[in-house]
Amino acid sequence: MPKTRKFWLWMEALVILLALILPYTVFRNVHAWYGSFLWWTLVGLLTVFINFMMTKDWGKDE
Repeated sequence: MPKTRKFWLWMEALVILLALILPYTVFRNVHAWYGSFLWWTLVGLLTVFINFMMTKDWGKDE
């Protein structure tokens, strides 16, 4: 596995951990619906970007 793909894999793991941990710790006292909407929108966009970066070179010889 190339180093760049490994880097993006670790970034995806970090995003998943943050998506699980932050809503129950840092954002515990945020009761507005738009706070949650903004958080999950950013997590979703970041996940799509990371997956694009990990898969953009598939099909090319390594």
